[in-house]
Amino acid sequence: MAFNKYRRQTPMADMNVVPLVDVMLVLLVIFIVTAPLLTHAVKIDLSKASSNANITKPEHIEFGIREGGELFWSGEKVLLKDLPPRFAAEAQRQPQPELHIRADGNARYQIVAQVMSLAAKSGLVRIGFITDPAK
Repeated sequence: MAFNKYRRQTPMADMNVVPLVDVMLVLLVIFIVTAPLLTHAVKIDLSKASSNANITKPEHIEFGIREGGELFWSGEKVLLKDLPPRFAAEAQRQPQPELHIRADGNARYQIVAQVMSLAAKSGLVRIGFITDPAK
């Protein structure tokens, strides 16, 4: 192709994708080679055993908190000041019972937090919440 010296040369507007394709091919080859090396597994034939699950329900304390702040220990109304000795006595039992807290949806969080704090300070470590999945 001959160039005319009077003709003005314009910059080339096409994008050169050859270097991009080269890099992508190199990366593809690297991934193809290294992928089988990453899946390192050892085949082991494990023995088969069947057993029945030993389901033992641990003792638990049903603790209720109403919207107005009333507290209930397994259905019995209690006062906040009476909780620390009761929690301490339950924490000494073996196996330690679980504390299931069932609070009204509109109960003040401050009361729930106080009950949880008193239980934890007394040594109860298994504290859970009972919720209503329908709501």
